[in-house]
Amino acid sequence: MFKEGDLAVYPAHGVGIIETIETKEISGCRQDFYTIRILDNNMKIMVPTRNVDNVGLREIIGQKEIPKLYSILKKRDMVIDNQTWNRRYREYMDKIKTGSVFEVAEVYRDLLMLKEEKDLSFGERKMLDTARSLLVKEISLAKKVAEKQIEKDLDKMFPATSAPAPIV
Repeated sequence: MFKEGDLAVYPAHGVGIIETIETKEISGCRQDFYTIRILDNNMKIMVPTRNVDNVGLREIIGQKEIPKLYSILKKRDMVIDNQTWNRRYREYMDKIKTGSVFEVAEVYRDLLMLKEEKDLSFGERKMLDTARSLLVKEISLAKKVAEKQIEKDLDKMFPATSAPAPIV
């Protein structure tokens, strides 16, 4: 159970703050809802308190889980499937939708590794940005450091892929 003011991760949207817990009557049934404001875009989401597990709402990771997360990001002995970009996109989107920061880290790592081999599709580039944003926000809150520092840490892990493309 969350309290007002708690931080929570809503799958595929990122970290939000529980602004209110309110009771509403819908179709004659009284239900309690968490009203969550997503920090990145101020979007508001209402989640029935009894559906928390179904939607994947969870607490942000703790300090103790960050080394595991970084080890996933640093793992480079992965073989990227040579499947079509749209099949790969669907698989990666399914991972992001789980809400697991570890799955998001795998998507980020795999897309950066793929980017070294070939151009990413528009959808993959957008997904890479989404995965990075989700990771940066959650890690910065977990470590209690500025997002800029986390971005620098990620860029150090992937130096070849982090540099901006030259302007021709």
